[in-house]
Amino acid sequence: CKDGIVIAADKRATAGNMIVDKRAEKVHILSDEMAVTIAGNVSDAQLIIKLIRAELKLKEVRTGKKPSVKEAANLLGGLLYTNIRQMSMFPGVAHFLLAGRDSSGTYLYDLFPDGSVTKMRDYVSSGSGSVFAYGVLETQFKSEMSVADGIKLAVRCVNTALQRDSCTGNGVDVVVVNEKEVKRVLQKELEYSLL
Repeated sequence: CKDGIVIAADKRATAGNMIVDKRAEKVHILSDEMAVTIAGNVSDAQLIIKLIRAELKLKEVRTGKKPSVKEAANLLGGLLYTNIRQMSMFPGVAHFLLAGRDSSGTYLYDLFPDGSVTKMRDYVSSGSGSVFAYGVLETQFKSEMSVADGIKLAVRCVNTALQRDSCTGNGVDVVVVNEKEVKRVLQKELEYSLL
């Protein structure tokens, strides 16, 4: 958005056709400057989040300054590259969207499971519900929209995905990254009951 970046995700974690967690955290605040969304294997994503937090803190201690968003994206990309190439019965597949701020502005990166790092200019979507979210983004995104409008659009994207994708659901989390802060602005759970 013209005054910041909006990232959002649903709250459902699945294993095949089974819902294993209805309150999964898929938007993680890494620091006062950065946040990520996750998609893919939960165990890989959780471990990589712990590792990137430690690497960012270590880099800050060693250099005496906070890492830039580009440096963080490249560190995370390296972790993903290493993760997917390890021999395992369960291949490491985790997809991250990184939003951050530093002294030069705000940035959004798409970090694919193979370790590729792509700086995004407008919007990106990941996960099983992304095809539905892209339909909303393609028709309703405007490059000069405000963060307030971006939040509404992000919620609309998640809502559209949870209406059509069985692996998406149970709520929404929204975080805003702007030049001043990284802030969770919405956290809503949806309960389904027949009674």
